Amino acid sequence: MSLTQQLETDMKAALRGRETLRLETIRGIRGAVRNKEIELGEPLGDEGIVRVIRTLAKQRGEAIEQYQAAGRSDLAQKERDELAVLESYLPAAPDAAQIERVVREVIAEVGAAGPKDIGRVMKPSLERLGPAADGKQVNQIVRRLLG
Repeated sequence: MSLTQQLETDMKAALRGRETLRLETIRGIRGAVRNKEIELGEPLGDEGIVRVIRTLAKQRGEAIEQYQAAGRSDLAQKERDELAVLESYLPAAPDAAQIERVVREVIAEVGAAGPKDIGRVMKPSLERLGPAADGKQVNQIVRRLLG
C-alpha cells in the first residue's frame, strides 16, 4: 500500500473513531503534500511524501523547543502528540553506526581529506542513506570524521 493510500485509510479511520488530533495531523500532512505537488507540478511518490513529513516533524520539534522556552507546556504537549503521529509514517532512521559506516565509505571513494570536502561527502552520503536519515546528524558525523 502506498503512503498516499495509507494516509487516506488512516484519515477515514480517525474520522470514524473521532480522533481529532490524529485527523487534524493527517489532514495537515495531506495539505502539505498537495502544496508540494502544486509547487513541483507533478505528483509525489512515497519518497517525496516522506521528505514532506520529515519537514513537518522538524517543524514540530522546533515548536516544542520554543513553547518550552516560553513556559507553554500545554502547547508543547500538543506538538509532541502531533509529532508522534508524524513519526508513525516515517521509516526507521539509520542509527549512528550505520551513518558512520556509509560516511566512511563515501570519504574513501571521493578521497576527502579535510573540512573543505564536507560538501563532497554530504550529498552522496545523504543519497545512500535515503530520506529517513537526519541531515543534521549526518553532518555532525561528517564533520567529526573530517575534522
